Amino acid sequence: MSSTTIKEAIILAGGLGTRLRSSVPDLPKCMAPVGGRPFIGYITDYFRRAGIGSFVFALGYKSAAFEDFFREYFPSGGHAVSLEAEPLGTGGAIRQACTMAKEKTVLVLNGDTFFRIGLAALSAFHADKGADCTLCLKPMRDFDRFGVVERDADQRVVRFREKQAYREGLINGGVYALDREGFLREDLPAVFSFEKDYLEKMLDKRRIYGLVQDDFFIDMGIPEDYERVQSAINQLL
Repeated sequence: MSSTTIKEAIILAGGLGTRLRSSVPDLPKCMAPVGGRPFIGYITDYFRRAGIGSFVFALGYKSAAFEDFFREYFPSGGHAVSLEAEPLGTGGAIRQACTMAKEKTVLVLNGDTFFRIGLAALSAFHADKGADCTLCLKPMRDFDRFGVVERDADQRVVRFREKQAYREGLINGGVYALDREGFLREDLPAVFSFEKDYLEKMLDKRRIYGLVQDDFFIDMGIPEDYERVQSAINQLL
């Protein structure tokens, strides 16, 4: 593992999971069982193997549901909890978690999305570009659930296009390398959307880059994908 490889991750795990209520009525969606284990456990296992040594969990909704998970998956520590007293939006949740993190650069993950990315490649790309934030982008075909990210010849993000039907395109896979120290210096509101208010605004002022990672990706946001992941467990290991 390279000395430049990111070693610390923030996981957004406070989502309400309203679209999954029919399948998982009483749990945050990242805690939905997959093969008898919480979905988020596959994420932490994968990234721990990749080199992440500590995790900060941004929790809100039903945070008590994570107690058994922490006892089983982090019996000797290596994690911290950033608990929202009230909903902060994805941006506010990340910023609060950033105050508890220690590394200059952190990995930011969505707890309800599994994206098999190369952490060393992301770390090297992010450092080489001197990026404020680097997005991992997934190539997709024939989709309408996601917006599209456009880049210039230097792989800098120049535009976010709205959700609609696309024949093909690069989507934001919900995995980011973030300059934590620079992010905390930003003048941002207490409650904000990381995607809308940080990534999409002032693209000409911030150094936002996109790295294509064409590997397994699943977003647990809807019941159909929750059903699909049950038969794709081998992809999570």
